[in-house]
Amino acid sequence: MTISFTLNGAPFTFEGDPEKPLLWVVREDAGLTGTKFRCGIAACGACTVHIDGAAERGCTIAARDVAGREVRTIEGLAPDAEGRHAVQQAWIAARVPQCGYCQPGMIMAVAALLAENPTPSDAEIDASITNLCRCGTYPRVRAAIRSLAETAA
Repeated sequence: MTISFTLNGAPFTFEGDPEKPLLWVVREDAGLTGTKFRCGIAACGACTVHIDGAAERGCTIAARDVAGREVRTIEGLAPDAEGRHAVQQAWIAARVPQCGYCQPGMIMAVAALLAENPTPSDAEIDASITNLCRCGTYPRVRAAIRSLAETAA
């Protein structure tokens, strides 16, 4: 089956099983390996991508479900190939990553939250950012989000 959608701003066509998870279409068929696999049940958030601007877990979304939609991965988050998204810059400034494995998904979730709500409360952050980090960088994640919220205020 042929499934067409927009991937990081460019047309993309996938030929294959329409039930194949979007995560594997992105990694295997598009060759974009920034989106990570970890749990496979949408619990950890390592596979978070944007679908029509909303943060979604790519491991449980079938390819058929993104037909005609806009999908953005961590590789397409920055405004251009030379730049970094504001969330990526805040991550660096707050020294968020340790191992870094969960960070692409976490950054995608935070970018979607801040696009919708540039000055979230702690409760809104807790409700929206449910990604898991085995290194426990949550205090630095919150500091990075707070720095961006203060800039937006």
